[in-house]
Amino acid sequence: MKKFHIHTFGCQMNMHDSEKIAGVFTEAGYCETNGIDDADVIVLNTCSIREKAEQKFFSELGRLARAKKKNPDLKIAVAGCIARQRGKDLFRRFPYVDFVFGPNNIDNLQTWAKGGNFKTAIEDNPVYYTQKLPVKRAGRVRAWVSIMYGCDNFCAYCVVPYTRGRERSRPAEDIYDEIKTIADEGFREITLLGQNVNSYGRKLPGECDFPELLRRIHDIDGIERIRFVTSHPRDFSEKLIKAMRDLPKVCEHLHLPLQSGSDRILHLMNRGYTYEDYKNKIDNLRNSINDIAITTDIIVGFPGETEDDFKQTVTALTEIGFDGIFAFKYSRRPGTKALDLPGHVDEKVKSQRLSMVLELQESITYSRNKSLEGKVYEVLVEGESATDGDRLTGRTRTNKIVNFYGEQGLTGSLVDVKILEAKQHSLYGELAQSRG
Repeated sequence: MKKFHIHTFGCQMNMHDSEKIAGVFTEAGYCETNGIDDADVIVLNTCSIREKAEQKFFSELGRLARAKKKNPDLKIAVAGCIARQRGKDLFRRFPYVDFVFGPNNIDNLQTWAKGGNFKTAIEDNPVYYTQKLPVKRAGRVRAWVSIMYGCDNFCAYCVVPYTRGRERSRPAEDIYDEIKTIADEGFREITLLGQNVNSYGRKLPGECDFPELLRRIHDIDGIERIRFVTSHPRDFSEKLIKAMRDLPKVCEHLHLPLQSGSDRILHLMNRGYTYEDYKNKIDNLRNSINDIAITTDIIVGFPGETEDDFKQTVTALTEIGFDGIFAFKYSRRPGTKALDLPGHVDEKVKSQRLSMVLELQESITYSRNKSLEGKVYEVLVEGESATDGDRLTGRTRTNKIVNFYGEQGLTGSLVDVKILEAKQHSLYGELAQSRG
């Protein structure tokens, strides 16, 4: 039996794409291996959202030259956003690559895995969102479900509309059927994926919008928790807040990228909202849903960002008090409008600003985590802790990681855990009660 190995770079969308790639190979009669030494096919599923992720990919692809030389029969495929961007140029730089396919061309992999001799599949695929591909899911407790593909927002720093195409929503019936199957397989939690889930259904005449989709999914027996990423602040509506409030299975956690606290920078980014707009929505959310956890994305050093602009971002972090953030230095991305903006910020200044943001947020996150000590929370047990094999690990409804002692048989169960100690990025607790 032939073996395949997948190395995934980037976001949850890419991780779920890798589950589909694994499903295609498995259906074609391959088995998965964790290393490259015994693999017959190696797939690098790439991300180009930031320069660092791109550099990691090119380093890994360069190292595979030795593996190809050692085993000339080894097949090497490049998938994902860099594949869509670079296309045939990858063959020029890395002649040992055998196949290049984009994030909307995983269906072409089905033919290639069975012996197809074509080299590229990177064209736009307007029917990809309607296709039902096999999926080999990681784990048995939590599952990802794509509800839409692509993006129409064209933020000035972002390559997604160019690498994943324009926004397309999957039919609600297809999503419902997939989640019903997931529930029948024993999964307890789902995360709905899209570049902007808030705009779900916009181009599907007669279909439901995102709050209505949540209501339909909520009725599926077996699924205990529903999450979703990512939301765009411009389209985050009062109707969605009410759905989150009224539907018990929808978790009390929201990831809502702010990016900057400066209205001037938000305008240059083409984000479509002001800081006041964003803050009002956060206030409405917190007034409607008790103890909701909110996380965000921050970009520092965007072209034209002054010291005053940066201070406004620092002020925003202090005022809002996020539970956690993902913060990055602005990264030049080919084809984006930000490349042509004046006032690109010095790398040293960007690094200093990033350090300041991360240091501030660490104190905020720890303080918020510390406030949870002594309280009891529902935790969905995911299995053995990756950092402490003697403990189990799971997540609260607010997406806090909790480690605690318990029997392996609790995996997949909902349990009550008392929080004993807060750490920077996780919590330690003791088992209070199992709910089954």
